[in-house]
Amino acid sequence: MKRIILSTIVVVAMTISTQVQAQKNPMVGGAAMYATKDIVDNAVNSKDHTTLVAAVKAAGLVETLKSAGPFTVFAPTNAAFDKLPAGTVATLVKPENKKTLTTILTYHVVAGKMGSKEIAAAIKAGNGKAELTTVQGGKLWAWMEGKKLMLKDEKGGTSMVTIKDVFQSNGVIHVVDTVLMPK
Repeated sequence: MKRIILSTIVVVAMTISTQVQAQKNPMVGGAAMYATKDIVDNAVNSKDHTTLVAAVKAAGLVETLKSAGPFTVFAPTNAAFDKLPAGTVATLVKPENKKTLTTILTYHVVAGKMGSKEIAAAIKAGNGKAELTTVQGGKLWAWMEGKKLMLKDEKGGTSMVTIKDVFQSNGVIHVVDTVLMPK
């Protein structure tokens, strides 16, 4: 009887520990994201970001995104990549298109750690719109639509942040629903 009670207590404690851990670490693509891990080490666990991870590897950006940073990454989901014209991703990950792929991926990265509070402050300071400079050298514009953080790229496309403030050891990720495109 004591073993059953002890086993039940251990199972309950483990369940509570797992639930507390999940609350502290945002879930992205079915996986907890840990503030102690870097951007790449977290992203590889998200089932919603397999295309992004493959693209980062094809572009040779793994070591960069594992470095100290800090970086703010607007991370497109697999569904965001699926919105691109058929065959686009397959073409971009070919070795001969590495430069173009790198340009697109680095357009999704801003130097520094900009959580939603910092972006909101920039939007407020910019009278409702913030201009962000990407590490690719292009511009993104951020604004709020109600409680939704929106982004506009240089080609006029828009993307919505669906999960904000996924803090990493070397920055922060904001999950977006559309791939952003530079000029």
